[in-house]
Amino acid sequence: MTQNPAVQKKITVLNQHNEKLVCVLHDTGSMEIVVLCHGFRSSKDFNTMVNLAVALEKEGISAFRFDFPGNGESEGSFQYGNYRRGADDLHSVVEYFNGANRKVTAVLGHSKGGDVVLLYSSKYHDVHTIINLSGRYDLEKGIAERLGEDFLEIIKKDGYLDVKNRAGDVDYRVTEESLMDRLNTNMHDACLQIDKGCRVLTVHGSADEVIPVEDAVEFDKIIPNHKLHIIEAANHSYTSHQAELPPVILPFIKEGCYSLTYANETTGRILAETVSVIQNLFGIILVLTTWGFFILDVELQQIQYEITHNKMN
Repeated sequence: MTQNPAVQKKITVLNQHNEKLVCVLHDTGSMEIVVLCHGFRSSKDFNTMVNLAVALEKEGISAFRFDFPGNGESEGSFQYGNYRRGADDLHSVVEYFNGANRKVTAVLGHSKGGDVVLLYSSKYHDVHTIINLSGRYDLEKGIAERLGEDFLEIIKKDGYLDVKNRAGDVDYRVTEESLMDRLNTNMHDACLQIDKGCRVLTVHGSADEVIPVEDAVEFDKIIPNHKLHIIEAANHSYTSHQAELPPVILPFIKEGCYSLTYANETTGRILAETVSVIQNLFGIILVLTTWGFFILDVELQQIQYEITHNKMN
């Protein structure tokens, strides 16, 4: 794909709750857009998001990274769960570009964002290239490591749990509602709803210290049109393996762009051929109809002549 100079634009998109999502568009002028979704308590400025956006730029593909509500610069409040609402926020972004006559050809998410893009695919079925970067398969796991072993007892008693940073200040609050939202989000069932025509790539680090690499293997077992790539020795943030991500992810995205372009061209050609056939049929029908009226007119004239001739005799 031809490389185009990219222009970075900061824009806002309204979600379904009328909250402003702050976004950065790396615009190369391409009709295709790849949307990048950050993970838990992260932002659009997470180095993986930025690095992938720049890599896409170099291939002439426009990239779009944004902050989920309550993260980064976006409006709204941070919620511990909100996986399915995150998918709805992503849908607002896709609809924004549909309204601008541009096409989101791929969505990529890291960590929690990986789950969001899979949930999106299971619900909306309008983007056919999905990249799950280090997403979690079983959302019942990994909670105690972050909230403490007695998290459920505290939340049941108080209705919430405050997570504090090393300085002892409250970092964020986990409510019972947001916890149950996470626990009730079944990634296995959701992945079974992904269309067979949707291409899914899961990338995971073999040394992921947050989400075990076994989760990636579980995704590979149940998603019908799935490709798995393990990056050896990479941790959850790909700290020392950023350079290994684009060579894996970009070809998958470009293949999807090519497939979409080919499909559009094929559809256009079939449509044009169909219109041509219909026009030819109309032409034939018109000729036959005209000829039919001519024959009928001749026959009527012959009948009229015979009637007149008989009367004269």
